Amino acid sequence: MSGQRGHESFEATKHASFDTASLDPTPEIQTTWNKVYTQLREEYGEAVFRSWLKPIKLQAYYQKTLELSVPTRFMRDWIQNHYHDRILKLCQDFNEDITRVQIVVLVAVGPRPDAGEGALPLSSAKLHANQNPASTAAKSAGDQKPEQDVSVSLDPRFTFDSFIVGKPNAFAYAAMRRVIDSPSMPFNPLYVYGGVGLGKTHLMHAAAWALKNKTPTAKIMYLSAEKFMYQFVRALREQDSMNFKEQFRSVDVLMIDDIQFIAGKESTQEEFFHTFNALIDQGKQIIISGDRAPMDLEGIDERLRSRLGWGLVADIRPSTFDLRLEVVRLKAELMGLELQQDIAVFLAGKITSNIRELEGALNRLAVHHDMTGQPLNLEITQDILSDVLRSYERRITIDEIQRKVAEHYGLRIQDMHSARRARNIARPRQVAMFLCKKLTARSLPEIGRKFGGRDHTTVMHAVRKIEELMLDDQQFSDEVNAVRRVLKGS
Repeated sequence: MSGQRGHESFEATKHASFDTASLDPTPEIQTTWNKVYTQLREEYGEAVFRSWLKPIKLQAYYQKTLELSVPTRFMRDWIQNHYHDRILKLCQDFNEDITRVQIVVLVAVGPRPDAGEGALPLSSAKLHANQNPASTAAKSAGDQKPEQDVSVSLDPRFTFDSFIVGKPNAFAYAAMRRVIDSPSMPFNPLYVYGGVGLGKTHLMHAAAWALKNKTPTAKIMYLSAEKFMYQFVRALREQDSMNFKEQFRSVDVLMIDDIQFIAGKESTQEEFFHTFNALIDQGKQIIISGDRAPMDLEGIDERLRSRLGWGLVADIRPSTFDLRLEVVRLKAELMGLELQQDIAVFLAGKITSNIRELEGALNRLAVHHDMTGQPLNLEITQDILSDVLRSYERRITIDEIQRKVAEHYGLRIQDMHSARRARNIARPRQVAMFLCKKLTARSLPEIGRKFGGRDHTTVMHAVRKIEELMLDDQQFSDEVNAVRRVLKGS
């Protein structure tokens, strides 16, 4: 069997070179990272360093990509948005071979089976936490039951009963229920997409719980795209392709969350492509979530994007006031928190970007109430959430700007990312870039990447052009300022 494993190769490695020996950082790469780490401490100061940068760990190096890990998704997103560009610049200053920095989430759960293995997915880490390296190596994929992986990965709070349905998410909810309740497969795959904090993961967990309850014996595998990648990299390193294939191609339902995180990972995409085809050929259900529609995914192979759109694509749109108000009422009720009507209306009107932040605000109010026993009123609420509300006032996202500008000019959101240069598209795109520069703290390279991977010089040109037009054309200036006011007031 070991000989078979040694000679077995992934379909992915036929098409993309992937040197497994290069996964472990070389002494030179380790030295580079040590220099970057020290420089970050000097530049940002001890307080910022301890809060955000100290937990970063050097994880791997491959294909000129430096891979860093952090313990939480929130920390990953924050570092990605605020420090990624500087980290990449420092890495390139110290080592010109590095062309990309990838930040991933790696949760440590119990003792690791082998400190040299690197990226062990959360579900596997829990399964093997009490096993020694020898027994772990001897375990076959058949012994690692996909059902166990699902059970340790799911959040018990995320069920259909706790999912609040409104106009923005009704279609995605109905599609997910249809897949779960139907005796056959009405569409395959089901692809659900939407922005951060709008309920994609909640809906995915709810579907997994419902499937487990409906058919306890079914093999259901739920994991993030990052974990799929780590399983793949680990199997490559250990030359364990047979077990990997068996684990992922013998399931009844495969659920992959945040598919966008395999963007740029050619070998991982290749293996996922073959896994996808194998499951479809066997008549197995696939459910996937992403942050945008399949054809808008950047860094994903065209063949894979096409397959992701084969079945049904359902979007979750930004929340409405009515939906947020219902969320506030239900979540407060579940917490045993009594809220006056004016507080509920205030929260639903102020915290508009996503449901996750709204729940976070409610958690703070509940903790304060439990600790002090003080009844909540609007003035106390504003005081408790003062820092949240101040930061929220300042924070407008690039996605939100693109959406509002596209709506104002009657365009599709895809036009903000496209290469089309027709004036009726190019000018609104420049307006959006201008507003991104004025209303967000994002760097020019970050803004350029969000507009179809454009260079920072393109953003600079757009900003200058819009400023000139606003000086020369009062009507155009009024138009841009109207969009700006809508963004600030939304």
